Amino acid sequence: MIRMAVIRWYLYALYRRCVRLRDRLLRPRALSEVDSNLAHLLLAQYGEAVGDPDGLGYRELLRTREFKVSSQNGEDGLLAFIFSEIGVTNREFVEFGVGDGRECNCANLAARFGWSGLMLESDAAAARRAREHYARLARRDGKVVEVRQAHVTVENINETISNAGTQGEIDLLSIDIDGNDYWLWEAIDAIEPRVVVIEYNASLGMRSISVPYDPGFVRFRKHRSGWYHGASLAALAKLGQRKGYDLVGADSRGVNAFFVRAEARRGCLRAVNAEEAYYPQKTRLTAATVEQQFDAVRHLDFVEV
Repeated sequence: MIRMAVIRWYLYALYRRCVRLRDRLLRPRALSEVDSNLAHLLLAQYGEAVGDPDGLGYRELLRTREFKVSSQNGEDGLLAFIFSEIGVTNREFVEFGVGDGRECNCANLAARFGWSGLMLESDAAAARRAREHYARLARRDGKVVEVRQAHVTVENINETISNAGTQGEIDLLSIDIDGNDYWLWEAIDAIEPRVVVIEYNASLGMRSISVPYDPGFVRFRKHRSGWYHGASLAALAKLGQRKGYDLVGADSRGVNAFFVRAEARRGCLRAVNAEEAYYPQKTRLTAATVEQQFDAVRHLDFVEV
């Protein structure tokens, strides 16, 4: 009995130490995110009190609009800003690469602003968790977030979207699959999104290149660094132009680029080139410079676009 009591005391003490360590590690990060969100919101809403928003360049103006609620970085704020400028139509979205659906570009719109649409995720367990999460958001108007488990490819993407009952004009398309992002956006014609958010690979710098299309692409199997995937911002900007979209900016952590269909932009937002919009990927800079990142993967296959 004494031995069991000692073991229980030891396990409880170990548990308390883990909790304290967790709190020390996570609290500064959480508080810094709150501070950053508050600063951006103050700049956006009360610029005359805390600074001169009219004196900011366009790039700096976008940074003041960033904030995170459910997105990975500041995409929630940038999307709110973009739609406040161009308006909305049906508040419908398609997003693929959503994980469990709790941290993605459409989560905030769906949970708090009445948006509906289709989420696609290749991992079956993550898709199940996302489906359970969004089942709680069914609304009286009958609009829902539909989550489907699917490994999307160039060959099946339009059929997958159409089979879910989504077609024609929607407000938002979000693409983040760490692989064939360029090729999937190029292939999509079942829907006509007004805004496209797509991850770019900042490790590729200003080169206009993409990884070759591979329907079985798995990022870390291709290269252990994780820096070999997707396409450069310059390549995506060219693709956007061909499809009728203007690049209007990127989040300041160097992850997602934002495109608006040319006729929807209405002059409310500036069209910029890739060099103006580009940010290096902030997390990767702690390990290597952009050129060092590219040097690590330059021996692998790329397609110039």
